[in-house]
Amino acid sequence: MKAQPHTLHAQAASASTGWLLLLGIILIAANLRAPITSVGPLIGTIRHDLGLSNTLAGMITTLPLIAFALLSPLAPRLARRFGMSPVLLGSLILLVIGIVVRSSSNIGLLLLGTVLLGLAISICNVLMPSLIKEKYPLQIGVMIGVYAVAMNLSGAIASGISVPIATHTGLGWKGALGLWGVLAVIAILIWIPQLGRQQHKALITKSSEKRTNVWKSSLAWHVTIYMGLQSMLFYVVISWLPDILKSQGLSSDSAGWVLSLMQLAILPLTFIVPILAGRMKNQIALTVATALCFFIGIGGLLSGNHLVLLWSILIGIGAGCSFSLAMTFFGLRTANAHDAAELSGMAQSVGYLLAALGPTLFGYLHDVTNGWYVPLILLLVITFLLLIFGIAASRNRVIGAPKA
Repeated sequence: MKAQPHTLHAQAASASTGWLLLLGIILIAANLRAPITSVGPLIGTIRHDLGLSNTLAGMITTLPLIAFALLSPLAPRLARRFGMSPVLLGSLILLVIGIVVRSSSNIGLLLLGTVLLGLAISICNVLMPSLIKEKYPLQIGVMIGVYAVAMNLSGAIASGISVPIATHTGLGWKGALGLWGVLAVIAILIWIPQLGRQQHKALITKSSEKRTNVWKSSLAWHVTIYMGLQSMLFYVVISWLPDILKSQGLSSDSAGWVLSLMQLAILPLTFIVPILAGRMKNQIALTVATALCFFIGIGGLLSGNHLVLLWSILIGIGAGCSFSLAMTFFGLRTANAHDAAELSGMAQSVGYLLAALGPTLFGYLHDVTNGWYVPLILLLVITFLLLIFGIAASRNRVIGAPKA
């Protein structure tokens, strides 16, 4: 029996909608790292051009994290009030504005634009895991993997091409940072069709679903602190690894490409880890392996050994795996999309507030000690704490469920 024309049309429309949603998720993810990772390789140029101290230069990366911390708890409320798709679209528009404002030679506008793009990214950071749980409940691991790969790939590309764009095209550091507004505009154009399709559905809690106060859950706090520690490690590395590598003899271009290769090398694991995590009874083995990568990589940098690419890649693997685990925990440790959004908001608020201390503190310790030894020791201490809280977050439990 042949399918009716209207049935075939409906199936084709549904498939088109599904692919458009997937493309929209990928493009939003691609905008969540590049505006920040593009700064690290250029931070020396920005510092010299504007006459900034290392501490103030660290604020360029720290300010978005503070914005993440302040706005993250509000993101689920905004989505419930205005709808998931409109809020995400508004965030992308704010991101474009922030990127444009940041691309200024004025220190005040540079910092203001940095705050604006941080606010925009924070909303997307919180809502995307909830959107994935609600739209792909049986494919959380795979979709978190796709999301993480898109985010890390764009971040890696941004790290690698920032210096060449700034130095070889005549655009300077302002043009190299402003160029990423184009990617955000493309994401806006692809996301516009989602308006009306999910507007008030994503975060409406069904009456049969029990609403959980995640702030009173010890498991939620374990996930939150894990999120914060892995973010602190990542943003310190993104901000300061190029300068560390330059102190060990690499040129600015080479340091930028090492940072880029570090992120490119982790892409397969960034995709695989969420899938493995979703299939495992608990994620303790993955948490331990992740911490070992950090320990070995940071220890290698401390040793002064010239295998800087190997140490950088190991640190990158640790950063990619720990981020993927944190994102996966939002889905695995909650019972529904509402709780996933609340946990995501809590973890990214408190977590990024903790992470915000990292780049500035690291820069301050470098200024005070005039070296990288003490700052790198601090990263080893943070890695140990990451292991402890990661093991606690990896146990097979769900927030709000009674303990066995």
